[in-house]
Amino acid sequence: MFSDFKPVLKILLRFIILYVVMVLLYQFYLNEYKNAGLDPFSGWVMGQSNFLQNFFGYSSQMVEGNPQDETTWFYLNETYVSRMVEGCNAISVMILFVAFIFAFYEGVKTFVFSILGLVVLHIINVLRIVGLNVVILEHPTYSKMAHDYFFPAIIYGTVVFLWLVWIKFFAIKTSDHENI
Repeated sequence: MFSDFKPVLKILLRFIILYVVMVLLYQFYLNEYKNAGLDPFSGWVMGQSNFLQNFFGYSSQMVEGNPQDETTWFYLNETYVSRMVEGCNAISVMILFVAFIFAFYEGVKTFVFSILGLVVLHIINVLRIVGLNVVILEHPTYSKMAHDYFFPAIIYGTVVFLWLVWIKFFAIKTSDHENI
């Protein structure tokens, strides 16, 4: 009876194990920087966002808060617009993405696709932060909608798109006669 479900159960089990292990490893990483300000990866993401904001003509500054706050503030054109916290670095989204890709493991191409997907997600996330800061500065009435709905839809939409590409073109084998 369970033999029909064995492939699905293997994929599900692989996903759950990978997801839990990566979340635990990430939590250990975060614990190393508890009460020490923004963690290095989040700071790196913020620095790239700061660079792009300046590149696009906005005078952008990062102002660090108290280390216990574990946050840094963005100022655009000398106006406070937002703060960067650990959750803004999109690692939790990336963990979800990688766990799903590796649940449908297909050898070396799994690693290649994961790395390329992580690069795409990182770029989308940096652009998301920049876009959100610009919306907050230029159109503050839309800031809540942009933060809560629009920009999350972009990053999660990218994850779903990459998952679909992985499944359609790399993970699921279809024979030629099924495509007719």
